[in-house]
Amino acid sequence: MATASPASDFAPIAASAAPAALARDPRLDFYRGIAMFIILIAHIPSDPWARWIPARFGFSDATEIFVFCSGMASAIAFGGAFARKGWWMGTARVAFRIWQVYWAHICLFFFVAMSMAALDLTGAFEKDYVASLNLQHFFDDPMPQMIGLFTLSYVPNYFDILPMYLVVLAMMPLFVGLSRLGFWVAALASVSIWLVAQTGALALPAEPWSDRQWFFNPFGWQLLFFTGFAFMRGWLPAPPVSKTLIWVAALFLVLSAPFGSWKVFLWVQSATPELAAEIRKVWPLTAELREKTDFGLFRYMHFLALAYLGWVAAGEHGHRLIATGNSLGARAWQLVLKLVSKVGQQSLAVFVFSMAAARLIGVFLDQFGREFATVLAANIFGFALIIGVAYLAAWFKSQPWKSKR
Repeated sequence: MATASPASDFAPIAASAAPAALARDPRLDFYRGIAMFIILIAHIPSDPWARWIPARFGFSDATEIFVFCSGMASAIAFGGAFARKGWWMGTARVAFRIWQVYWAHICLFFFVAMSMAALDLTGAFEKDYVASLNLQHFFDDPMPQMIGLFTLSYVPNYFDILPMYLVVLAMMPLFVGLSRLGFWVAALASVSIWLVAQTGALALPAEPWSDRQWFFNPFGWQLLFFTGFAFMRGWLPAPPVSKTLIWVAALFLVLSAPFGSWKVFLWVQSATPELAAEIRKVWPLTAELREKTDFGLFRYMHFLALAYLGWVAAGEHGHRLIATGNSLGARAWQLVLKLVSKVGQQSLAVFVFSMAAARLIGVFLDQFGREFATVLAANIFGFALIIGVAYLAAWFKSQPWKSKR
């Protein structure tokens, strides 16, 4: 296969450039959109479709897609501000985004908590929905938990991704500043922080009544975020497209699956019990490398292999994600690309909405069962909702009331 174009293919906006308008990368929008659909499925309680999401087949999952793509998107949205307006104005731009995400987190919590409380107060359901999210502590003693919620010292399990994202965003000015001393200075800082996080020294408390930590330690996950950021800014060159790398990435994904997925391990055990017995011995030895909270090394390696194959599959400049032709198949693929990419473009609005909607879809499944038809209807309805939210968010962002016509 031919060698890829220079780093500008993967990072169309160089750090030194100051274009008037930034072009969207179809690969970023498409894969981030895919992540949003997977995240919805993963958060619908006891959704049978969740048995087939990427998390069931390897070390990494949709969280890695979300964080990596967020790093790439941040390079486009904020990197240019640092380059054009300087460090202080770039920092101000990031601070404004932190403000937006912070209030999205707060509003999401209160809406979901209110919804669960409203369901329980009706007395019409056997399930205790407040307890299902471990929110009884908040309702039993709201005053200290209210303070904890706003100071991020109380981070309930279901509401842990956005706080991690907030802290990682707050680290961006630091890494941009270090990059002016040289890319490898910033890279060394990121890797060093990640290594310290692996020791547990940077763990953040999630609730005052237990020793539970933030489920996503931002000091571990920042490594993946800034990897995406560095690729999109052109700090890291695009990897070459080669058969050797493709085979290495594919073999790593396949051969590591029994060590990172209980589903695949059970398949191996069913087919070859002796091999499964040997694999089982390795699981305890690799626990820290598979660990999700601090973002273990195997998760990083697994995602990079998956991302490489996804990048190759999309083609140079993502040309395979730009549908052409008038055949029925081409038009159908064009529609899929359009809808998925739209969801990817409005990821924050879609994410917040999907986290709220997932709980209510779960209530529907609790009442009507989880047979094939109801599960299909629930998931398709959820997909339709987040697509609608994406288009609605885009409409509001276009500010149509300012149109002269």
